[in-house]
Amino acid sequence: MEMHYTRPVTQARVVRRTQAERTAATRERIMRAVVESIAEIGFQKTTANEITRRAGVTWGAVQHHFGGKDGILDAVLEESFERFATRLAEVPIEGAPLAERVAAFVDIAWAHFGSPDYHSTFEILLNYTRDDSDGVPIWQSEMFGAWNRVWSKIFADVEIPRRKTVALQTFSISVVSGMAALAMLRRAVEPVHGAELDLLKRTLLREMTGAD
Repeated sequence: MEMHYTRPVTQARVVRRTQAERTAATRERIMRAVVESIAEIGFQKTTANEITRRAGVTWGAVQHHFGGKDGILDAVLEESFERFATRLAEVPIEGAPLAERVAAFVDIAWAHFGSPDYHSTFEILLNYTRDDSDGVPIWQSEMFGAWNRVWSKIFADVEIPRRKTVALQTFSISVVSGMAALAMLRRAVEPVHGAELDLLKRTLLREMTGAD
């Protein structure tokens, strides 16, 4: 009798797990369709028909998973910010000198902002914004929140005023995102930004240590 009741439970668990995997795969396919479409033909031409054609799903399936185009865009931005934070979390911390942490931080930040996927994220940020209850764009609070959490962990031993920390965070984002935007305007991915990145590293290190 125990064998008779155990088998259906095991099978049900397998079905549920498979369904979860299918759901995740479908969501990922839809989001990738949006990212690739925006990168190739732009935000305005990334219509519902274009999304469903690329993803190979019906619009009903899109609505089931995201509620509509706004829901997809929110999910794409959220995934981008999560990927950004995950990359920054790779910066070595234990026993690493400040100069090494600063260099790794800048290099990894540029790896994100200079990536092809950021092209789509940038277009979404330019064309689609939703504000939170305080009237602040959601993307802004999400991005700076992720940036601040990782920054606070990497540079926990750096003792500078909070106002200066915020200024350095904003400055860093401005530099790497500006470099990425410039590359997009030139319609080419700049393979090397060594001089600019080195300048950013030296500036951050100088401001954190108070060295001349």
